[in-house]
Amino acid sequence: MDSNNMSSSSFHCNHSSQKVVTAVLPPVMIIEMVVGLPCNLVALWIFWFRMKGWRPNVIFLINLVIADFLLLVSMPFRIDYLIDKEDWSFGGPLCRVNLFMLAVNRAASIAFMTIVALDRYFKVVHPHHRINHMTPEQAWVVASCTWAVVISLRVPLLATQLMKTGIDNRSLCRSFDSYTKPPLGIRLHNFLFVLEFVLPLFLLIFCSASIACSLRQRNMDRERKVQRAIRTVGVIVAVFLVCFAPGVLTGLLSVIYKQTWPDDCESYQTLTQLFSLSIGFTYLNSALDPIVYCFSSSMFRNALKGSINRMGFMDLRLSRRGSMTSDG
Repeated sequence: MDSNNMSSSSFHCNHSSQKVVTAVLPPVMIIEMVVGLPCNLVALWIFWFRMKGWRPNVIFLINLVIADFLLLVSMPFRIDYLIDKEDWSFGGPLCRVNLFMLAVNRAASIAFMTIVALDRYFKVVHPHHRINHMTPEQAWVVASCTWAVVISLRVPLLATQLMKTGIDNRSLCRSFDSYTKPPLGIRLHNFLFVLEFVLPLFLLIFCSASIACSLRQRNMDRERKVQRAIRTVGVIVAVFLVCFAPGVLTGLLSVIYKQTWPDDCESYQTLTQLFSLSIGFTYLNSALDPIVYCFSSSMFRNALKGSINRMGFMDLRLSRRGSMTSDG
């Protein structure tokens, strides 16, 4: 056990392993990993070997794949931890790295999904805007800056002691807990956890509404390629809400309950278990993101169909490239 573990006196409610969480989450996470890993490997293979002349939107989708791999690499450690009834056996430094990578994946996935939606917004609502003439090199600069911001904001998590000893003498590895006086890294982590949901949600709703209104005003809302543009942003919003809304809502509910009834530790711990279970939806994004790739890039769809056709399983018809709403 790590000698630097934080004692339970640092928290307002003594904590133990979450029995419901350790029973439910491992099989769910294993399924998510079994589905997500091959899907993302196929997506990466198509992006890398079957698509030529990457356009900005494709570059952003590739970075979304990279973000998913960060999650998939981290998941086996979390699965082992939960199967072992929340007893972290890899030491304090790896606990911090593991939680850091999970946080970076979440932030990067949200960031690149939002960027893809904004890219579609500019192509449809402002087709003559100069941002639509972004070069691949400029897109890589945008992606690199996004990673730099995401990583730098999470670095304080690496400097925060995240392992603590539960009342049943287990080594708990959690980034969310009921601290009496949360350290700076945890306060920043909690703030970003909410901000990374609220701000992109506003932008995604704005993009969806603007695209729909713009197309209806131009009487273009029934054209097939235009409907695809609307579906693309709709799919992104749906994946975003399914994967990230449960964690934020249950987390906020736990905080409100703690502030209102600070002495009711039993009910509070029930709420924190609901929060931990809801994080399983966050892991789901690695399995659902390939759906975003299919809806967001006609080049990806054609490359995928072409690869399936070469295998001889079926003969899929390749779609024609669109103009205004096609991303490439």
